[in-house]
Amino acid sequence: MGDDRSRLARHRPLILDRTDPEDARTLAALRTDPHLEFTDLRGLLRAEIGKMVAAPNISEGSEADRWIYYPWRAAVIGLPGPQTFRMIRLDRNRNKLTRPEQERLANLAIGVVGQSAGHAIAHLLALEGVCGSLRLADLDDIELSNLNRVPGTLFDIGVNKAVVTARRIAELDPYLPVEIFGAGVDENSVDEFVDGLSIIVEECDSLDMKLVIREAAARHGIPLLMETSDRGLLDVERFDIEPQRPAFHGLLGDIHAADLRGLTAREKAPFVVKLLGAAGLSPRLGASLVEVGETVTSWPQLAGDVTLGAASVAAAVRRIGLGMPLNSGRIRVDLERHLDELADPSPAGEQVWKEAVADSVDGPIDSVLACAQRAPSGGNMQPWLLRAESGDIRIELAPEYTSAMDIGYRGSAVALGAAVYNARVAAAAHGILGPHEFIEGAPGSGELVANLRLGGDRNPALAADYPAVLRRATNRRVGTGARLADGVLDSLVTAAESAGAHLRAVVDRPGIEQAARLLGDSDRIRYLTPRLYEEMLAEVRWPDDDPETGIDARSLELTDDEWAAFEIITRADVMAQLRSWSGGAALGKYTRDRVLSSSAIVAVTFDGANPRLTEYAEAGAAAASVWVHAERLGLCVQPISPVYLYARLPGELTAISPDFVDTLASLQGRFLNLLEVPEHEIMALVLRLSYASAATVRSRRRPVLGVDTSS
Repeated sequence: MGDDRSRLARHRPLILDRTDPEDARTLAALRTDPHLEFTDLRGLLRAEIGKMVAAPNISEGSEADRWIYYPWRAAVIGLPGPQTFRMIRLDRNRNKLTRPEQERLANLAIGVVGQSAGHAIAHLLALEGVCGSLRLADLDDIELSNLNRVPGTLFDIGVNKAVVTARRIAELDPYLPVEIFGAGVDENSVDEFVDGLSIIVEECDSLDMKLVIREAAARHGIPLLMETSDRGLLDVERFDIEPQRPAFHGLLGDIHAADLRGLTAREKAPFVVKLLGAAGLSPRLGASLVEVGETVTSWPQLAGDVTLGAASVAAAVRRIGLGMPLNSGRIRVDLERHLDELADPSPAGEQVWKEAVADSVDGPIDSVLACAQRAPSGGNMQPWLLRAESGDIRIELAPEYTSAMDIGYRGSAVALGAAVYNARVAAAAHGILGPHEFIEGAPGSGELVANLRLGGDRNPALAADYPAVLRRATNRRVGTGARLADGVLDSLVTAAESAGAHLRAVVDRPGIEQAARLLGDSDRIRYLTPRLYEEMLAEVRWPDDDPETGIDARSLELTDDEWAAFEIITRADVMAQLRSWSGGAALGKYTRDRVLSSSAIVAVTFDGANPRLTEYAEAGAAAASVWVHAERLGLCVQPISPVYLYARLPGELTAISPDFVDTLASLQGRFLNLLEVPEHEIMALVLRLSYASAATVRSRRRPVLGVDTSS
C-alpha cells in the first residue's frame, strides 16, 4: 500500500478516510509534520448548499467526509464526500447541463494524448464535470517555452507534462480518477491506453503517432477528436460508428505510420500542409511554416487559440456523451474572421402604435350592433357573427374562432351570451328592446344562435348599464391587494343571482394566495403545452398586426422585468427546452403576481348537471352583468382562464393537454374546492377583482356594418 501511495503521490493526492485504521494512522502522522498546512473546508462548502435553489437530496452524509493530502503542495484539505462535493461544484452548470445529463456524462472515460494543447482540454473537461475519469499521456517535461500556452507555473519546469495536468485537475477535484502515461504512447502501449475509453482526444506533435492512435481508435471503435489551434480547426472522426473510416478523413491518402516516423519539424511541414490544407491556414501560421527551422523553432501556438480549441472539444464531448447528433468531419470556429464581421447591433426600435379610429355609429341599430361587438371574449377573438335583419339582431356563434381550451364551444357560448347582454343594454337605452332567445343546434342555424327581437321597451334597469358597458375594459394592472369595501361582495352576489347565476368568491388573504398558486400552475401548463402556447401567443397583437382582434400587447400591463421575461418566453425553442426538462416553474409568475395583488377571485357559476350551450350563454350574460356591476363599484376586472375552465370530463382534459391530464384534474378539483363550488354548479367565467389604476389601453374590435369599434 505504501509503495502504491508513493507512486500515486507524483500526480494524485492521497484521499484519507479517518474511519479507516491505516488512513487514520497516516493522517495522525501528517498532523505531526510542522511543514504541512491543514485546511478544513467542510463547513464552508456545506454552507453553500443552503444557498442552492432546489438542491437535490443525496444519501451521502458526514461519514463520507475525507482529508485530501497533496504532497506537492505540502497541504491537507478537509472536504465533504464525493457526491456532496460534485453536487456543490457543478451546481452552476444547471441548466446548460441538467443533473441527469451531468450524471450521464460522468460515465465517460476520456483519454487525452499530448499535454501541450491537451492540458487545457483535459482541465476544461474536468472543470465542466463532463467525464468520470481521465487518462493522460505525454513523455515530455515542461519547459519554459511551453508556458506560453500550458497553464502551468515556474514550479512545474522539469516536471512531466502529464503529471502537471493531473496535479492541476487534482487541485480542482481530488475525487476525479486521473491515470497518466508518463512515457507517452507508442505502438506497444497504444492499445492499453485506449482500452475502455469512451472518447480519444489526440493532441500530440508526432505525425506517425497521430496515425497509430487513429488505427487503434478504429480497432476499438472509439470516436476521436483533434483541435489544431489555428483558425479554430476541429476534426471529428467517428470510428465508433464508422470503423472503416480512413484516418484524417483520407487527406493523407494511403500512408503508414512508418512513413511519418522520425521526421524533423521541417520535414513534417508538407504533411501538415496537406493535412490542414494550405488554403485553410491562417496567414501567420502559413508564413511561420515557411520559416520553420530557419527563424522559428517550430510552428507557433497561442494560449487563446488553445483555450478556444479546448472549448470546441468540450462541446463535441458533450454531444457524443449525451447521444446528440455529431457527424465525422471538420469545422472551423474562426474568431479572427468573426471579429472582422463586427457590426453594431440593430437597436430594438420603439413600437409605434396606430391611433384607434373613433367610433362612427349611425342610428340605434348600429349602436346595438357596435355595443354587442364590445363584449368580452377569450383572447378577444369575438367568436360571433352579427347582423341586423327583418327587425331582429342575430348573433351567431362562429366556430372558426374557437381554440383548444374552448371545449365544445362552451367558452364561445359564454362570450356570445355576453354579446347578447350588451346588445340588450344598448337596445334598452335606445328604447328598442324586445324579447330574445337562444337556439342551439337548429337546422341551418349553426351551433348556437341568439335572436334579439327589436321592440319598444326601455327597461330602465338595463338602460342604466349602457354607459358602463361602453366603458367596460379588461384591466391587467397589478392591484393594491386591499380588501373589498363593505357590501361590495353582497352587491355582486345579488347581481349574479338576479341574472340567474351564482357567484363563488375567495376574498381572504390565505385563499387568494392559494388561488394564485393554483392559477399560476395552470398557466405554466398552458405555456408548456405546444398547441395552447401557440394559440396564446397568436392572441397577442403588435403594431404591425391586425388590431381588430386579439389582445393589444400594451394591455398586458407588463413591468420592465416582465417585458424582458416575455421576450424570452415568446421563443418557441426556449419553451421546447423547458418542456424537455419538465421545467418552467416561473412561467405562471405573471398570473400569480396579478392574483396575489387582487382583492377577490370570483367565479360566475350556474346550475346544470349536463349543461347545454344555451345555459353557458345565459351564464355569459350574467357574467357580463357582474363585470359591469363590479366596475361601477370601483373595481378593476380581469378574466382569468385556467386551462381546465371548460373541461368537464377526463377525456376533455386529455384533449387539451395530454401530458398534464392528472395535474390539470388535481388543479381543477382544488380550485373548485377553494371557491366552494357545489358539484351541481358549472363555472362559466373566472374574474380577478382588484383596486388599481386605469388600464393603459383597450383592445380593439372588428367593425360591424362599417362601424369601427374600440373596446
